[in-house]
Amino acid sequence: MRIPSGVSGFDELIQGGFLPRRLYALSGPPGSGKTTFTAQFMAEGLRNGEKCMYITMHETEDELVNDMSSFDFGFETLASSEGFRFINLVSPKGKHILNQFSQTGGSSSVQSLTDKIVAFVNSRQVDRLVIDSTMLLRLFFANGSEEMTRFLTALKQGDATTLLISEMTDPSSYSDEHFLAHGVVFFHNYLEATGMTRGIQVIKMRGTNIDCDIRSLEFTDNGLVVDPRSKVDL
Repeated sequence: MRIPSGVSGFDELIQGGFLPRRLYALSGPPGSGKTTFTAQFMAEGLRNGEKCMYITMHETEDELVNDMSSFDFGFETLASSEGFRFINLVSPKGKHILNQFSQTGGSSSVQSLTDKIVAFVNSRQVDRLVIDSTMLLRLFFANGSEEMTRFLTALKQGDATTLLISEMTDPSSYSDEHFLAHGVVFFHNYLEATGMTRGIQVIKMRGTNIDCDIRSLEFTDNGLVVDPRSKVDL
Protein backbone atom coordinates (compact mmCIF):
# COMPACT_ATOMS: atom_id res chain seq x y z
CA MET A 1 0.00 0.00 0.00
CA ARG A 2 1.25 3.49 -0.86
CA ILE A 3 0.81 6.60 1.29
CA PRO A 4 -0.69 9.55 -0.64
CA SER A 5 1.28 12.77 -0.23
CA GLY A 6 -1.68 15.14 -0.43
CA VAL A 7 0.19 17.18 -3.07
CA SER A 8 -1.63 17.21 -6.40
CA GLY A 9 0.43 15.57 -9.15
CA PHE A 10 3.35 14.49 -6.98
CA ASP A 11 2.28 10.89 -6.40
CA GLU A 12 2.45 10.23 -10.15
CA LEU A 13 6.22 10.68 -9.86
CA ILE A 14 6.57 7.91 -7.24
CA GLN A 15 4.19 5.17 -8.41
CA GLY A 16 1.20 6.37 -6.43
CA GLY A 17 2.69 7.59 -3.14
CA PHE A 18 5.29 6.99 -0.44
CA LEU A 19 6.02 3.51 0.81
CA PRO A 20 4.84 3.40 4.45
CA ARG A 21 6.98 3.39 7.60
CA ARG A 22 9.98 4.88 5.84
CA LEU A 23 12.10 8.03 6.20
CA TYR A 24 12.14 10.66 3.46
CA ALA A 25 14.27 13.82 3.26
CA LEU A 26 12.85 16.97 1.68
CA SER A 27 15.71 19.26 0.68
CA GLY A 28 15.97 22.68 -0.89
CA PRO A 29 16.53 26.39 -0.30
CA PRO A 30 14.31 28.56 1.92
CA GLY A 31 10.98 29.46 0.36
CA SER A 32 10.97 26.55 -2.07
CA GLY A 33 7.89 24.81 -0.67
CA LYS A 34 9.17 22.25 1.83
CA THR A 35 6.99 23.32 4.77
CA THR A 36 3.90 23.66 2.58
CA PHE A 37 4.52 20.15 1.23
CA THR A 38 4.69 18.73 4.75
CA ALA A 39 1.52 20.59 5.77
CA GLN A 40 -0.33 19.05 2.82
CA PHE A 41 1.10 15.66 3.81
CA MET A 42 -0.24 16.17 7.36
CA ALA A 43 -3.63 17.38 6.10
CA GLU A 44 -4.03 14.31 3.88
CA GLY A 45 -3.35 12.01 6.81
CA LEU A 46 -5.76 13.85 9.11
CA ARG A 47 -8.51 13.69 6.49
CA ASN A 48 -7.97 9.92 6.42
CA GLY A 49 -8.21 9.60 10.20
CA GLU A 50 -4.49 9.04 10.74
CA LYS A 51 -2.44 10.23 13.70
CA CYS A 52 -0.03 12.96 12.69
CA MET A 53 2.78 14.69 14.58
CA TYR A 54 4.82 17.78 13.68
CA ILE A 55 8.10 18.24 15.58
CA THR A 56 9.94 21.52 15.25
CA MET A 57 12.44 23.70 17.07
CA HIS A 58 11.83 27.14 15.64
CA GLU A 59 8.15 28.06 15.38
CA THR A 60 4.89 27.83 17.28
CA GLU A 61 1.79 25.92 16.29
CA ASP A 62 -0.05 29.21 15.77
CA GLU A 63 2.64 30.40 13.37
CA LEU A 64 2.43 27.22 11.31
CA VAL A 65 -1.37 27.25 11.23
CA ASN A 66 -1.49 30.93 10.31
CA ASP A 67 1.04 30.47 7.52
CA MET A 68 -0.95 27.57 6.05
CA SER A 69 -4.35 29.26 6.46
CA SER A 70 -3.74 31.24 3.26
CA PHE A 71 -4.26 27.99 1.34
CA ASP A 72 -7.54 26.16 0.78
CA PHE A 73 -6.52 22.62 1.74
CA GLY A 74 -7.96 23.07 5.22
CA PHE A 75 -4.90 22.72 7.41
CA GLU A 76 -6.11 25.19 10.02
CA THR A 77 -9.28 23.13 10.62
CA LEU A 78 -7.61 19.72 10.46
CA ALA A 79 -4.84 20.83 12.85
CA SER A 80 -7.44 21.34 15.57
CA SER A 81 -8.49 17.67 15.44
CA GLU A 82 -7.50 15.10 18.05
CA GLY A 83 -5.31 13.31 15.54
CA PHE A 84 -2.79 16.16 15.27
CA ARG A 85 0.04 16.81 17.72
CA PHE A 86 2.50 19.70 17.48
CA ILE A 87 5.71 19.67 19.53
CA ASN A 88 8.29 22.45 19.77
CA LEU A 89 11.32 20.77 21.37
CA VAL A 90 12.72 23.97 22.84
CA SER A 91 9.48 25.17 24.43
CA PRO A 92 8.78 24.45 28.13
CA LYS A 93 5.88 22.21 27.11
CA GLY A 94 8.03 20.29 24.64
CA LYS A 95 10.79 19.74 27.19
CA HIS A 96 8.23 18.59 29.79
CA ILE A 97 6.69 16.07 27.39
CA LEU A 98 10.03 14.59 26.40
CA ASN A 99 11.19 14.32 30.01
CA GLN A 100 8.31 11.95 30.64
CA PHE A 101 9.96 9.52 28.26
CA SER A 102 13.50 9.58 29.64
CA GLN A 103 15.05 6.12 29.66
CA THR A 104 18.49 6.99 30.97
CA GLY A 105 17.91 9.93 33.30
CA GLY A 106 20.70 11.81 31.53
CA SER A 107 18.62 14.45 29.80
CA SER A 108 21.67 16.18 28.33
CA SER A 109 22.98 13.14 26.49
CA VAL A 110 22.42 12.62 22.79
CA GLN A 111 21.33 9.04 23.36
CA SER A 112 18.76 10.22 25.90
CA LEU A 113 17.36 12.86 23.53
CA THR A 114 17.10 10.29 20.75
CA ASP A 115 15.41 7.81 23.08
CA LYS A 116 12.94 10.41 24.32
CA ILE A 117 11.83 11.58 20.89
CA VAL A 118 11.49 8.08 19.45
CA ALA A 119 9.73 6.77 22.57
CA PHE A 120 7.27 9.66 22.48
CA VAL A 121 6.48 9.14 18.78
CA ASN A 122 6.04 5.39 19.27
CA SER A 123 3.85 5.90 22.35
CA ARG A 124 1.41 7.94 20.26
CA GLN A 125 1.28 5.33 17.46
CA VAL A 126 1.97 8.09 14.95
CA ASP A 127 1.19 7.33 11.31
CA ARG A 128 2.72 10.46 9.78
CA LEU A 129 5.64 12.37 11.28
CA VAL A 130 7.31 15.61 10.17
CA ILE A 131 10.57 16.86 11.64
CA ASP A 132 11.57 20.45 10.88
CA SER A 133 14.54 20.62 10.36
CA THR A 134 17.95 18.93 10.23
CA MET A 135 19.71 22.29 10.49
CA LEU A 136 18.12 22.84 13.89
CA LEU A 137 18.59 19.24 14.97
CA ARG A 138 22.31 19.84 14.66
CA LEU A 139 22.03 22.38 17.45
CA PHE A 140 21.12 19.44 19.68
CA PHE A 141 23.59 17.04 18.10
CA ALA A 142 26.62 19.29 18.39
CA ASN A 143 29.16 16.53 17.77
CA GLY A 144 27.98 16.01 14.23
CA SER A 145 27.62 13.05 11.95
CA GLU A 146 27.70 10.16 14.41
CA GLU A 147 24.94 11.63 16.59
CA MET A 148 22.72 12.50 13.62
CA THR A 149 23.20 9.00 12.23
CA ARG A 150 22.12 7.50 15.55
CA PHE A 151 19.00 9.64 15.63
CA LEU A 152 17.95 8.99 12.03
CA THR A 153 18.59 5.25 12.38
CA ALA A 154 16.30 5.16 15.42
CA LEU A 155 13.59 7.02 13.49
CA LYS A 156 13.79 4.51 10.65
CA GLN A 157 13.00 1.70 13.07
CA GLY A 158 9.66 3.26 14.05
CA ASP A 159 6.27 2.73 12.44
CA ALA A 160 5.66 6.30 11.22
CA THR A 161 6.07 7.50 7.65
CA THR A 162 8.48 10.38 8.27
CA LEU A 163 9.28 13.52 6.29
CA LEU A 164 12.48 15.23 7.38
CA ILE A 165 13.04 18.81 6.23
CA SER A 166 16.63 19.51 5.21
CA GLU A 167 18.00 22.95 4.35
CA MET A 168 20.47 21.62 1.80
CA THR A 169 20.61 23.90 -1.26
CA ASP A 170 22.86 21.87 -3.59
CA PRO A 171 21.23 18.74 -5.09
CA SER A 172 24.67 17.36 -6.00
CA SER A 173 25.84 17.53 -2.37
CA TYR A 174 24.83 14.73 -0.03
CA SER A 175 24.57 14.74 3.75
CA ASP A 176 23.85 12.13 6.42
CA GLU A 177 20.10 12.36 5.99
CA HIS A 178 20.37 11.80 2.24
CA PHE A 179 22.38 8.63 2.64
CA LEU A 180 20.20 7.27 5.45
CA ALA A 181 16.78 8.21 4.08
CA HIS A 182 14.75 5.83 1.96
CA GLY A 183 13.95 8.72 -0.36
CA VAL A 184 15.17 12.22 -1.19
CA VAL A 185 13.03 14.92 -2.79
CA PHE A 186 14.68 18.17 -3.85
CA PHE A 187 12.91 21.51 -4.28
CA HIS A 188 14.28 24.09 -6.71
CA ASN A 189 13.58 27.78 -7.15
CA TYR A 190 15.29 30.05 -9.63
CA LEU A 191 14.59 33.76 -10.04
CA GLU A 192 14.47 34.87 -13.66
CA ALA A 193 13.55 38.19 -15.28
CA THR A 194 10.05 36.84 -15.90
CA GLY A 195 9.60 35.68 -12.29
CA MET A 196 10.29 32.67 -10.09
CA THR A 197 10.66 29.27 -11.72
CA ARG A 198 10.01 26.36 -9.34
CA GLY A 199 10.63 22.67 -9.69
CA ILE A 200 10.58 19.43 -7.74
CA GLN A 201 12.91 16.48 -8.29
CA VAL A 202 12.85 12.96 -6.88
CA ILE A 203 16.54 12.15 -6.52
CA LYS A 204 16.19 8.87 -4.63
CA MET A 205 13.25 6.57 -3.79
CA ARG A 206 13.98 3.01 -2.75
CA GLY A 207 11.52 0.43 -4.04
CA THR A 208 10.17 2.88 -6.62
CA ASN A 209 10.88 3.54 -10.29
CA ILE A 210 11.85 7.21 -10.77
CA ASP A 211 13.51 9.21 -13.54
CA CYS A 212 15.10 12.07 -11.55
CA ASP A 213 13.84 14.76 -13.96
CA ILE A 214 12.81 18.13 -12.53
CA ARG A 215 9.04 18.68 -12.78
CA SER A 216 7.11 21.92 -12.68
CA LEU A 217 5.98 23.02 -9.22
CA GLU A 218 3.59 25.87 -8.44
CA PHE A 219 2.05 27.53 -5.42
CA THR A 220 -1.72 27.77 -5.90
CA ASP A 221 -4.71 28.58 -3.70
CA ASN A 222 -4.90 24.84 -2.99
CA GLY A 223 -1.24 24.58 -1.98
CA LEU A 224 1.56 23.08 -4.02
CA VAL A 225 0.67 21.53 -7.36
CA VAL A 226 3.06 19.40 -9.41
CA ASP A 227 2.71 18.97 -13.17
CA PRO A 228 4.17 15.48 -13.66
CA ARG A 229 4.25 15.92 -17.44
CA SER A 230 6.07 19.26 -17.48
CA LYS A 231 9.87 19.03 -17.24
CA VAL A 232 11.86 22.05 -16.14
CA ASP A 233 15.40 23.04 -17.09
CA LEU A 234 16.97 25.17 -14.35
